[in-house]
Order: sequence, then C-alpha cells, then structure tokens
Amino acid sequence: MGVSIRAYARRRGVSHVAVLKAAKAGRIPLEADGTIDPEKVDAAWTRSTEPATTRKPTSGAAPKMKPVSDAALGAVRQTLKEQGLPFSGNVTFVQARTAHEVAKAHLARLRLQRQKGELVNRENAAGLVFRLAREERDAWLNWPARVAALMAAELGLDPHSMQKSLESYVRSHLAELAEVKADFR
Repeated sequence: MGVSIRAYARRRGVSHVAVLKAAKAGRIPLEADGTIDPEKVDAAWTRSTEPATTRKPTSGAAPKMKPVSDAALGAVRQTLKEQGLPFSGNVTFVQARTAHEVAKAHLARLRLQRQKGELVNRENAAGLVFRLAREERDAWLNWPARVAALMAAELGLDPHSMQKSLESYVRSHLAELAEVKADFR
C-alpha cells in the first residue's frame, strides 16, 4: 500500500516539491495510482541522490561544526584589513561573508580587466622580455664587427685591434647588464 507524496515528503524530511521533482526526473518510481511505496522509493532515493547535497535531519542538539583553519581566518582578516574594514579578534560570519564578497568583486574586476586587454599573462610577458633582451644582446655583439673597420679608418688604427677592443668593452658592458633580473610581481 502506497503513501501520498506529501506524507512521504514529511517522512523523508523534504518538501513535497522535492519529491515531485525526483519523480518527474525519473529518480524515484511512483505507483500506478500516483502513490509511493516507501521502501522502493527510499532505496531509489539513496541510489540517485548525491550525499553531499542532502540535508541531515536536525535533532534537538546543535549540529557539529567543522573547525575553520587558521589560514582561512587569516585570509579573512587580511582581506578586511586591505579594505579598511573593521574586524574583531574573533571572525564573525558577517565578516567572513564580507571578505568573500570583496574577493569575488576583486576577481570579477580582474576578469574584466583581462577581457579588456589591460592585464597580461606573466609568462608571456617574461618570454617577451627575454626574447627582446636576447635580440638586443645579439645586436650589440654584432656591432663591433660592423663598425670597427670604419672607426679604425677614421682614427688611423689597425681594424683588427679596433674590433677586438670594441668586442671586449661591449662584452664587459653586456655582462654588467645581464646581472639585472626582471621580476614581474
């Protein structure tokens, strides 16, 4: 003998709408007369419902809450501090919610800036700087060979010794420049 949808919903601790939705989606079977066989439906409900999305029935005792990590609390405090918002020693739910909303707004702003082309990928920028620096270095390394003969003729010097001298000074200068490291943080 089946029970009504509302009676089953009360027994299960859910709304009758949830039972109707489950029946419509085919997750639970209805009898031919539209009633519910509680044993069959309990088994089907358990099989087709994800445990993480189910509510635990509330008893008189307060639900046991998981402790919040120090890193999460520190992140909330840091976010509130950066925004100039007040926070007490103990982080309240309202403060945590405010920090969460601030972080979401910040991420949305970053996504918008990226879509507008105002932000660049750090790896791409570092690669571009590296390539440009290498091209600049190569141009300077080739420069003494191109101008040494011209400079030697103007100054009345030996072209080979002029080129060697220019190369040594250029290499020395490039070695100094190579010590500078690009930091994109």
